[in-house]
Amino acid sequence: MATPAAALGARRPDVARNLWFALALGALIAASWIALWYWNASPYRRYVEHAGLLEPGALLALCRAIPQGEIVVPMLLYAFGWVLMIAAMMLPTTYPLLAMFRSVTRGRPDENRLTMLVIGGFFVAWFAFGIAAHMADMALARGAQGFTWLAINGWAAGAAVLAAAGLFQFSPLKYRCLEECRAPFAFVVSRWHGRSPAREAFRLGLDHGIFCVGCCWALMLCMFVVGTASIGWMLVLAALMAAEKNLPGGTRLRLPVGLGLLAIASTIVTANV
Repeated sequence: MATPAAALGARRPDVARNLWFALALGALIAASWIALWYWNASPYRRYVEHAGLLEPGALLALCRAIPQGEIVVPMLLYAFGWVLMIAAMMLPTTYPLLAMFRSVTRGRPDENRLTMLVIGGFFVAWFAFGIAAHMADMALARGAQGFTWLAINGWAAGAAVLAAAGLFQFSPLKYRCLEECRAPFAFVVSRWHGRSPAREAFRLGLDHGIFCVGCCWALMLCMFVVGTASIGWMLVLAALMAAEKNLPGGTRLRLPVGLGLLAIASTIVTANV
């Protein structure tokens, strides 16, 4: 039987290994926040900024901002900005799963590469959602061109998004997805068998990303209401999603958050009707 001293010595490499991984992931997340902050202060702010729908004439501004000629470069910049937002806001929520995956794959020579594949799959799921969200946003902007009342009263679209996010807090789908995200051990062992390491790692990250989108998409859409360049609101929403996914009492946030969003939506309608 191993002595306590021997067991402690065996654990030290794991502690150091996990610490270095946490520091590396934390540095990536911090760098994403800093990059977003600097980008918001740069002349290229418009490629990451979306005026909040509650601002007067917000949809009129969107109509004028739709690119008419140069499309590829703006789209690439929007995509890069969205990737930064995913890294800043959503990577912190997935640390427990990544740490669990590294524990399961401990000792493999390709452990770091497999971890990156998990992160890559997670990004693919959120990037696909980002494309869908921006397409819907562009459709709303184009629709407002032929609907003057909506173009002038963007608050109606903003209130609808907040109300939908509030109602989604009570939906069975959200908590089916949230349960998957809150059980990293079961999630990893049900999907990782080691027979096709690269494919399984990427699929694990993709599946986790899909469930993460499933429980967080409505809250992420709130960024279009308050303005996607608002670092303060990004921090608030990121903290809320991380709490829901990782804190012991995270599921109990359903009631206050859902009711709060519905109350805000009702207040906006009351103030503008």
